[in-house]
Amino acid sequence: MNATRIAPLALYQEVAERLRQRIFAHELPPGTWVDEQALAAQYGISRTPLREALKVLASEGLVTLKPRRGCYVTEISERDLDEIFSVMALLEGQCAASTARRAGDGDLVRLHTIHDELEKAAASNDIDGFFEANQAFHQELQRIANNRWLTQAIVDLRKVIKLSRHHSLFIDGRLQQSLLEHRVILAALDRRDEAGAEAAMREHISSARRALARIASTRDEAAA
Repeated sequence: MNATRIAPLALYQEVAERLRQRIFAHELPPGTWVDEQALAAQYGISRTPLREALKVLASEGLVTLKPRRGCYVTEISERDLDEIFSVMALLEGQCAASTARRAGDGDLVRLHTIHDELEKAAASNDIDGFFEANQAFHQELQRIANNRWLTQAIVDLRKVIKLSRHHSLFIDGRLQQSLLEHRVILAALDRRDEAGAEAAMREHISSARRALARIASTRDEAAA
């Protein structure tokens, strides 16, 4: 058996993942029309699994299916970001509170290890490294909280946020500010302070949104 072959039932899932990564990399920028015929030819598949893949991405909010007009990569507006980050603050705040309640000593050791990577990345102004460690930190919180529905909701919203063309860490001073926010979150977790961890996480998420808003404001001023 060829281990590289994609099982027929999983074909649309593999196609969805390939398209998802192209969207996140902005190879397919927001607003782009998805040429089904060209993609099917490129991947060497029929249009049936491609359409199933697009339905999956539509359910995640990454593409928009428009009757009689086709499929487009979703364009995310500033209002969308306001609404998404508001929900994210609630969900991730709840996740942090649950982590403070459930975390064992070993869990806190792992969180401190990840946080050390944040400190190192910030010290060298390594934005990519900081971003990866930040993702790992939030994922570890979700693992400790152990609520699969909460985790899935957070993961789905973070996918949509990736449609934004900008990243808050590129704002001057944002990396250091984010690091300080992580220190506050971790300190609350060390104290097993549920309310403190929740409040700190909500502020962390809201702060990221404010940074993105500053990027948009600067961009609009430059275009004026």
